[in-house]
Amino acid sequence: IMALRDELLKAIWHAFTALDVDKSGKVSKSQLKVLSHNLCTVMKIPHDPVALEEHFKDDDEGPVSNQGYMPYLNKFILDKVKDNFDRQDFNRMCWTLCARKNLDRSHLIISDEDGFRVWCIFNFLSEDRYPLVIVTEEIEYFLRKLTEAMGGSWVEERFEDYKLELNAKQQCLSVWELISLIGSGHFSKGIDRSTLSMGINEVYQELILDVLKQGYMMKKGHKRKNWTERWFLLKPSTISYYVSEDLADKKGDILLDGNCCVESLPDKEGKKCLFFIKCSQKSFEISASDKKRKQEWIQAIQTCVSLLRLGRPAPHREARQKRREQRLRQQAEQEELELRMRELQTANEAKQLELEAMRKALEEAAANAAEEERRRLQTQTELQDRYRMDLEREKMVRQRMEEQVAQKSSELEQYLQRVRELEDMYRQLEDALEDERRARQDEETVRKLQARRLLEEEAAKRAELEQIHLQQQQAISETEAEKQELEKERLAKENALQAAMTQLEKLESERQGALEQYQTVMKKLEDAANNTRTWKHKVAHHEGLIRLIQPGSKGHQLITNWGPAAFSEAELSRREKEWQEKKNAPTQAQ
Repeated sequence: IMALRDELLKAIWHAFTALDVDKSGKVSKSQLKVLSHNLCTVMKIPHDPVALEEHFKDDDEGPVSNQGYMPYLNKFILDKVKDNFDRQDFNRMCWTLCARKNLDRSHLIISDEDGFRVWCIFNFLSEDRYPLVIVTEEIEYFLRKLTEAMGGSWVEERFEDYKLELNAKQQCLSVWELISLIGSGHFSKGIDRSTLSMGINEVYQELILDVLKQGYMMKKGHKRKNWTERWFLLKPSTISYYVSEDLADKKGDILLDGNCCVESLPDKEGKKCLFFIKCSQKSFEISASDKKRKQEWIQAIQTCVSLLRLGRPAPHREARQKRREQRLRQQAEQEELELRMRELQTANEAKQLELEAMRKALEEAAANAAEEERRRLQTQTELQDRYRMDLEREKMVRQRMEEQVAQKSSELEQYLQRVRELEDMYRQLEDALEDERRARQDEETVRKLQARRLLEEEAAKRAELEQIHLQQQQAISETEAEKQELEKERLAKENALQAAMTQLEKLESERQGALEQYQTVMKKLEDAANNTRTWKHKVAHHEGLIRLIQPGSKGHQLITNWGPAAFSEAELSRREKEWQEKKNAPTQAQ
């Protein structure tokens, strides 16, 4: 409510100052009656002419001051206002009152409608103090927005030159000076009037009408389920859709809240780039013209839902508030620094006065000393000893005074050194602020270049993917016949494979039986070997000492783990052949 009151007061201030012809801050009662009646009419408030007469009953004929009108405006109009009226009608009424007397149309290349839009944008960006002005930072913000809307490139050097010229004057502009700046084409050279008008309208829709995004898309009907092209217009809490972009025939609204959600849908029914908006009452299927616009709309709607869920205002309104808070902080820091400089200057002046008083005291002391010396010379003969003692005492006093003067001079030099250090710190602070501003501008430029480069890469990748898709479609049509032939071969191979699997299972069962038999034989062999080893140890224990060592056979002799082999060469060959045949038998069966 307070934000609405502040915005309304700005427009009413323009209308009031337009009625104040002689710039005295006073308007006649008859004009205030007309103004109040128009305000009540356009804001849908019951008008009470008796209340106005009662409020100004002590001043029937003469002019009425704006200090006297503000209590009436607050009590009988602004306290009763609700956000249920057409804000554009209200702004146009105030614009009509003030533009008639203040707007010089002779040198403007923009229409009255564009002038009205610039006037509304000024009220949105101006500072919350009267008389209303727009500061340099907000002028740059507006001009950057306008340049982007016109499709132009921002020329930093041109605005820097203009900012130097502006700083030499008053560092801010009134609404009529801003309209003259835009209408003179100073920052839109080389751009035709229609493009300038379209740019002003686009910035006006975003900043004043809270239009975050707009464009044509296809919408699926709820009853007949047909697809119809509509002009969609996204605001922080609603998506309105119209028959065309002239907004003449409105077809409906999609009410957004913190519980809404938007999701991407796969292509169906011959429609591509589909997405789905689910609200508490209804759900909507929408088709965008391409993937890029689909993603932009999804992102924009999700941003609105997130802001509604967090209870935050539109992005441009939140950004305006942050810029104002930053300016207030910088202004407070500047005032604090100026206060410290004034305190230092006051202390310096106090030191100067103290030194001046000390110098006068020294001069008076020197004059007194000279007078005393003259008197002593007159009585030199009589008071020689006393004169000598007084002279020594005077020398000591003078020495102490000189030491005090030297000490005060040193303190003054230290103080001046501190003042110079503070001045250097102040200059360094200004340089740091300037470096920060330039760094932010460089960052913004780099970000825009990166965004443009990403868009170009995305377009190239999209063309490449479409070419690959066409090649894949052609390859699929060519290999359809091959696929059928391969299917027949695959069925034949599956039958053969099934037969081979049956035979393999049979061989596997036979191999398992042979393996069990082999393990049984190995167990018996191991038991026999253990028995043999036991008897060999016994024999070696009883007979080892009496057996004579004899020379062995000169021929080749087979060796086992238990000594010489118990079978001949022929028997070994036979067993090796049988083992080889058993090994090859499963392989041949496979």
